[in-house]
Amino acid sequence: MTCRRLVLPVLCLLLAVLGTAGQAQAVGYRYWSFWDRNSAADTADTADAWVYATQGPSTARPSDGDVQGFRFSVSEDSNDSAKPRGSADFATICAKTPAREGSKRVGLVLDFGTAADAPSGSTPPRPRTACARIDDDATTADALAAVAKPLRYDTNALLCAIAGYPTTGCGEPVAADRPKTSTSPGTEAKSNPSDGKGNGDGGPSVGLLAGIAAVAALATAATWQARRRRN
Repeated sequence: MTCRRLVLPVLCLLLAVLGTAGQAQAVGYRYWSFWDRNSAADTADTADAWVYATQGPSTARPSDGDVQGFRFSVSEDSNDSAKPRGSADFATICAKTPAREGSKRVGLVLDFGTAADAPSGSTPPRPRTACARIDDDATTADALAAVAKPLRYDTNALLCAIAGYPTTGCGEPVAADRPKTSTSPGTEAKSNPSDGKGNGDGGPSVGLLAGIAAVAALATAATWQARRRRN
């Protein structure tokens, strides 16, 4: 049966809204996210200690004593990106790297993610930390190059691999039916219930519910109009 009658087009529209909404939430991206550690936060609470970086590693210029992190995972964007795991602070990471005039030390937390987020056939290395000693004006990319080679970038300067992981791929889309990321408690970024992406408990988004309500109202109006014409 085709959508030619008065009510059926509205019902078809409802199905289209549901289908489109499902597709909109169906894709994540597999990539390295970049984080700054908040030195003022309680280092035992990793959920609050990490803040998504506002610059890329090629432009960010950390100061001596800063800690920065990288996490490989699948996510839609920064709102649901998994944070680096572990609670090591600068004093711990750089305990064996003394200060030196004319250079700075940057603590790096490298979290290669979980098997759920790994490309097919790949096994993620264990998370590790490193203390990079670099020039005073050096960037985070320089710090990575000092302690985590080989690095791999794409033609748009997107960071694709740290310490050779993963060996292929760069920011590729991943279907929604993939296994959910398995992380330690408190290591994933908290979702914003009002950002239109979800309601925080895995249910439909506010935008989706509003769309369904609007289409349902149209269906009701169309039905009433059809009955009025028959009378």
